Amino acid sequence: MKKSLNIFSLLFVAGLSYAQTGGLSTDQNFVYTKNCLNEDCSKKAEAVEYSDGLGRTKQTISIKSSPGGKDIVIPIEYDNFGRQVKSYLPIPQNGTQNGSIYTNPKSNASQVYGSDPYFYSESVMENSPVGKLLSSTKPGTDYHGHSINYNYELNAANEVKKYTVTTSWTNGATNDVIILSGNYNAGDLMKTSVTNEDGRKTTEFKNGKGQTVLVRKENTDTYYVYNKYGQLSYVIPPLASGEALNQSTLDNLCYQYKHDSKSRQVEKKLPGKGWEYIVYDKQDRVLMSQDANMGASRQWIFTKYDKLGRTLYTGLFTSLQNYGSQGRQVEQTNANNALTSQNESKNSGGFTANGITAYYTNTVYPTTFTKILSVNYYDTYPTGSPARPPQIFTKNIIGDNLADAVNTKNLLTASYVKNIEDDNWTKSYIWYDEKARALGTYAINHLGGFTKTESSLDFAGVVQQTKVTHARLSSDTPKVITQTFEYDNQNRLKKQWHQVNSNPQELLSENTYNELSQLTNKKVGNNLQSIDYTYNFRGAVTKFNDPANLGNDLFAYALSYFDPANNATGKYSGNVAETSWKSAQDNVLRKYNYQYDALNRLTQGIYSEPNTSVPQNDFYNETVAYDLGGNIISLQRNGKNSLGMKSGIDNLTYGYEGNKLTTVTDDSGDYAGYPDTSGARINYDSNGNMKDHKDKGILQIDYNILDLPSYIKFNQSVVSRGGARYVNTSYTYRADGTKVRKVYQYKDGFNEYLASTSTDYLDGFQYEANATLANPTSVYSLKFVPTSEGYYNFENNRYIYSYTDHLGNIRLSYFKNSSGSAEVLEENNFYPFGMKHEGYNAQTGNPSYNYENNGKELQKETGWSDYGARMYMSDIGRWGVIDPLAETSRRFNPYNYALNNPVMFIDPDGRKAMAIDEGWSWNVPTDSGWFVSGSQRKKFGALEEMVEMTSIFETEQSGGGGSAIGTSVTYDQAIAFLYFGNIDFSKFSNLDPTPKRKYLKDQTNAYFGAIESVTQYQLDHSNWIDEYQGTMDLLGSMKEYFDSAGDHLGGAGYGTFAIDNLKTIKDVVEKFKNYNPSLGSAVGFIAGTVGTSLKMEGDRFGQIMDIYKNAEYRYDQLHKTNPELHKGVTVNVNVVIGTNGGGYTNIMIYDISTHRYLSCGKIVHRN
Repeated sequence: MKKSLNIFSLLFVAGLSYAQTGGLSTDQNFVYTKNCLNEDCSKKAEAVEYSDGLGRTKQTISIKSSPGGKDIVIPIEYDNFGRQVKSYLPIPQNGTQNGSIYTNPKSNASQVYGSDPYFYSESVMENSPVGKLLSSTKPGTDYHGHSINYNYELNAANEVKKYTVTTSWTNGATNDVIILSGNYNAGDLMKTSVTNEDGRKTTEFKNGKGQTVLVRKENTDTYYVYNKYGQLSYVIPPLASGEALNQSTLDNLCYQYKHDSKSRQVEKKLPGKGWEYIVYDKQDRVLMSQDANMGASRQWIFTKYDKLGRTLYTGLFTSLQNYGSQGRQVEQTNANNALTSQNESKNSGGFTANGITAYYTNTVYPTTFTKILSVNYYDTYPTGSPARPPQIFTKNIIGDNLADAVNTKNLLTASYVKNIEDDNWTKSYIWYDEKARALGTYAINHLGGFTKTESSLDFAGVVQQTKVTHARLSSDTPKVITQTFEYDNQNRLKKQWHQVNSNPQELLSENTYNELSQLTNKKVGNNLQSIDYTYNFRGAVTKFNDPANLGNDLFAYALSYFDPANNATGKYSGNVAETSWKSAQDNVLRKYNYQYDALNRLTQGIYSEPNTSVPQNDFYNETVAYDLGGNIISLQRNGKNSLGMKSGIDNLTYGYEGNKLTTVTDDSGDYAGYPDTSGARINYDSNGNMKDHKDKGILQIDYNILDLPSYIKFNQSVVSRGGARYVNTSYTYRADGTKVRKVYQYKDGFNEYLASTSTDYLDGFQYEANATLANPTSVYSLKFVPTSEGYYNFENNRYIYSYTDHLGNIRLSYFKNSSGSAEVLEENNFYPFGMKHEGYNAQTGNPSYNYENNGKELQKETGWSDYGARMYMSDIGRWGVIDPLAETSRRFNPYNYALNNPVMFIDPDGRKAMAIDEGWSWNVPTDSGWFVSGSQRKKFGALEEMVEMTSIFETEQSGGGGSAIGTSVTYDQAIAFLYFGNIDFSKFSNLDPTPKRKYLKDQTNAYFGAIESVTQYQLDHSNWIDEYQGTMDLLGSMKEYFDSAGDHLGGAGYGTFAIDNLKTIKDVVEKFKNYNPSLGSAVGFIAGTVGTSLKMEGDRFGQIMDIYKNAEYRYDQLHKTNPELHKGVTVNVNVVIGTNGGGYTNIMIYDISTHRYLSCGKIVHRN
């Protein structure tokens, strides 16, 4: 869109910018940004962006942003067609020019990138107006010759199956019957193929409506089938695509969806799981949901909202209707016919349920319910709230008097969450400063104790100090943990101190960075260990310390991608080719070489000890085979026997019904790995949860409403008066999925008696109590609390430090002994799928600390690892329950772990696999804030809408070892890297949809105080449909990014330039896309400029989406019976931006055929 400004505005803006610094090149077009990091702006982050005469960015400079005070420059070049085909890595200069443009910044690249000339990624595009992408190559010489290639064709005859559905209506929902109707004719589908750096091809086929029909990855096909309304009806994963589509195949292997007349998804069925049902209110918000297990007792989870759409409370409702589609329709009718308001509101009397008073009305259907699970308060604090401190670290705390100029209006003030298994509650309160930043929280736990957090934030919102006061019970003497942080002038963390009660401060870490702001050395435990980090060309950590030269280090670890030893094939698409490590305990170099199939699934981990007499000893090999659906069908595993020889400890064969594992047989005859050879049948409940595992002596597994295990019965028992009492484990969870207690009752070794070990999990503090026949009274003792470098052991009053690898595995733990030297406490080494090596470097360790694989807590009695949403079984490489987010990765098996590539992926909380280069860090500073366990942060299943209890700053680490207490890097670096570093903004850079627009008006007016742009364009029917889909995809993607970033960047900086000053989404993208996340100062600039408004921007994207949704719905309603009136729409966009920020955007969509406005809305910008 062409824009213009009058001369007065240009002079005004130029003069304002120039006043900031005297070093800018005033003969160039530029935008200068200064983000003040302290009150007087003596500490600041400065950046300047220069553009050419066409308004295209040609150079960005982060002024004095390197640790040495040097400028960091990113040059930008265009080809003859005006396209940016090269993206340069950030280049530190020799010094600073105070913002002046560089004539040849690339000449300094060799200082950081050596002699490699390819310090840029490169794209090859088609020489046509369309400019299709043909290939892309990552930076570095190693990747040249290993590009990603793109190909665009039409389908051939007999290449793609054609599934069709016949739609009827049953119980107010679509009833789609699927059949195979042969194959698509040649040329019916658009075919796009992507061949990755290792030559593996993925092909996508789309129909004329832009709907994906098939995704073919090598030899596996995933089909997507739509009904006549364009709604997704079926997804047929690879294992089903070769089967006859009978009802058994559909139920066991496919995804099925049904919609109501408003195109809302009301029924769905995931593979191997019973039908799930959804009821909506009149505002199209999810009112109730029910899965198959809940349906057996006619229970529904409900959510009540206020008029702003905020979740007020959730609970369980017992219906009079039986589980099934007809019952859902009755409940939907009940909701539709309810004569009361659709929104709840505050009420001073409230209502009482399950031991708590909720100060809200109860007028929205359903008004009679079984129990409430959570309550959230906004704007004001509820009756009974603890007294707010007037100040926290000298900052004033605002109150909830809405008549005050600054108050808690629109802020979450309190959140109450009930335990699922009992009526005890956790009540959390949040305190804010005058900038609406959360400075403190006060959480009263389900036992009556508390955890109070207080943070000192500087002008830019960076944590300077935190104080946590905690007591398990109200009568306990509180523990106080204080942390202090020191930063450099660009807010890179330099030092972090930790203090328990009045003990001396411990210097946890001291960091050193290179000129790219990469951490190069970390001194841990007041230089107890000094850890060196090595990076590859793309900025990924490839080594800490050196396995070839251990020196005084206790542990060293390295990754290889495309330069492994042992004749391994290099991997260029992200797969790890080799890992190597060495421990000071025996000084033996060990390696794993990894092999993969065409689908990037790990097939073999080959173990070796290169410097021994028999290097290729295969002691700890692991070999795996899969079916088309990603189910493991066989697994072989070696171990090291007492004679020092390799021995096959597992030769497993898996049996399935659909994706459900029903048997595991072991032909090895060895019980060292999988503990049985019998192959007893495994059974499942209606939600696809494993109900027993007799091979492991597990007779019964019960689950709560979140599909989390609540009770486990084992095959051992003792005789009592009331009959046999079985060994068992019971868990207590909060309704947000947080584990708060575990009780393991086991058979006493000397008496026919059940002894017990009870563990409490309270805001990162872990307690334990043991009851035996001789000592039946359980007294809870505090065992440990995690730190950013390991944990603090309260039993021995000492810090335990940990080395973790790239997967978060805790490999070696150590402490300072009485002589002041580092002493090893424990060493852990793992097979590729996570089972622990046995037979070398064994240490006693800490019996109470069981965090090992991926940093997750091992449940020793079952062998499971607790990831939060699910328990993982490393001996068989699978989960026992279906992925709660299975629909985000339908091409993959809902039970597989880490996409069957456990060397490249981890699953932080058991819901979604994440690649190791997508924000997961290892022994590198992570996040800011007090520890919050991984499970506590997450929302599961039907409670997705519920607001969980929050601490001041959330962490990405899991509960236990290595979890973060306090800050390790600034928001500017770690969080901005996490949320911006992996976004390919190029896919959003061309905002003109493929459909051709007929522009009716396109102009810009500038007048005093504001700039106004007016755009009006017309689209015919087919273009309107295509643009609608493209717009919704774009807005949805952008909203997702900004919502995620906003959640973590909340109040991360108050810059002189924020998103609110940008006129369009395109401006947002242009502002970000040229910044490389490996540059700390550049991401600092990004975080500083947008930190205060990301969530608001995400909300605005949501508002625009609502406008388009309403228009599409009304358009469909107006024309579904009159297709001859399908002419199209006119879209009017009017944007008014004040020169000091703020303003609004008006969007109106008008139907050409019926002469009606389909939808309109006003999106207000923040000043």
